[in-house]
Amino acid sequence: MENTDQAVPSPRTVRRSPAELCAAIRDDVILGVFAPGQRLTEDGLAERFGVSRMPVREALRMLAVEGFVRIAPYYGTFVAELSPDEAADLLEIRAVLEPLAAARAAHRRTEAHLEQLREVVREGRQAVFHGTLDRLPALNTRFHTILAEASGNTSLNSIVEQLRYKIAWVYAVELPRRAADSWTEHQLIVDALEQGDAELARAVMAEHIRQADAAYRVRNVP
Repeated sequence: MENTDQAVPSPRTVRRSPAELCAAIRDDVILGVFAPGQRLTEDGLAERFGVSRMPVREALRMLAVEGFVRIAPYYGTFVAELSPDEAADLLEIRAVLEPLAAARAAHRRTEAHLEQLREVVREGRQAVFHGTLDRLPALNTRFHTILAEASGNTSLNSIVEQLRYKIAWVYAVELPRRAADSWTEHQLIVDALEQGDAELARAVMAEHIRQADAAYRVRNVP
């Protein structure tokens, strides 16, 4: 049966931009608050987020372009489904881009980058320890965003930026299986960056992605 239970009563209407709503709805899709195939209505989302329908309509258009929802004329708007093939494609792209970013970051990172990465790893491990797994996709995205910035390669950073939300979606799917191991691997990446060892950074990042790929594939074995 279709689930349209998306509304949470809001005490008043607030002003939020379409971009802010796009981010909020996207986060709910990534975290599974809205399930694949679930119908999203403008009225329901407007009530949930305490806004008018106009910015919701624009936010849904933005999400359709990003691939997080699909708009079926005369039928409605539905949460998209991340297929195993699409997830595998994203992980394959990561396997090329992020080891390169890690290798570059080993030579170009600043102490500020290292401090930010250490803090994200600390928060990630605390979230695993306390079982607050809903925090991890955003922290994971933050970790890989900082690392891409630390590479000092503007073009590479831009490409990773374009992919980060879809990659977070993949990460959220395999999260329960990989939570503790993933953050241990993040610490190994930071250790390699601290040492300034480009080949080690490349290798540990490649292994991190390989493990994520393996976990996703195991999850999707019939």
